[in-house]
Amino acid sequence: MTQAADDSSNLRQWGRRALAAIFLSGQVVIHLISRPIHRRNTLEQMAAVGPESLLIALITASFVGMVFTIQVTREFLSFGAGAAVGGVLALTLARELGPVLTAVIIAGRVGSAFAAEIGTMRVTEQIDALQILKTDPIDYLVIPRVIACALMLPLLNVLSFITGMTGGLLIATNQYGISYSVFLDSAKNFLSIWDLVSSLIKAFFFGILIAVIGTSWGLTTTGGAKGVGQSTTTAVVTALLAIFISNFFLSWLMFQGTGSAVISNF
Repeated sequence: MTQAADDSSNLRQWGRRALAAIFLSGQVVIHLISRPIHRRNTLEQMAAVGPESLLIALITASFVGMVFTIQVTREFLSFGAGAAVGGVLALTLARELGPVLTAVIIAGRVGSAFAAEIGTMRVTEQIDALQILKTDPIDYLVIPRVIACALMLPLLNVLSFITGMTGGLLIATNQYGISYSVFLDSAKNFLSIWDLVSSLIKAFFFGILIAVIGTSWGLTTTGGAKGVGQSTTTAVVTALLAIFISNFFLSWLMFQGTGSAVISNF
């Protein structure tokens, strides 16, 4: 009974925080339209989200590209479709793996930091001090982080795509004997402008989700140090769920219907 009561209480608390995050999203839109942006805070957050996350994003993308190439090439070569490897990797990285994996990395590294930092400010009453000084926490803390994630995540996604393609190219040429020109021509023929645009749209949307969830969970933190830890954990889990669920709906909207870029260009 106690465990069931705890689970029910946690679920209610999560529901309240989810509603608070939705409400915060509306406030962010209103403040962006009607109030000036704290440029210094925004630049600091952009540096934290972008350059400081670049190395881990590129390392992840390179190994994902190499592993995917290993798995795909050995199967494609078995039925004479080795010339399609570059195109399939490009489509996969652009449409799904690039934006999703980059968002997962940012959610784990940056989203957790947002929740922990703002949660600590909440339990130590620093946010109350900001309000006493007539500084709106949304303008000062939330909006710079939202802008930073929304702008930096698409950029990281582009760099991850290039790095993943480079890793796949190295494996395809050195391990399986597929020439550079065949690999790159395949990628060029299979990819369309919409594939690249959709990748940027996904990354932009995921960045907003990560920032809103991380900051909202931080602002609603209670219970001292233990509460900060719980907020950080649940913020990351919630952000990951939001990324995967929203990715389904975005993919359904962008790519529903029939047709195949692979078959039409093979």
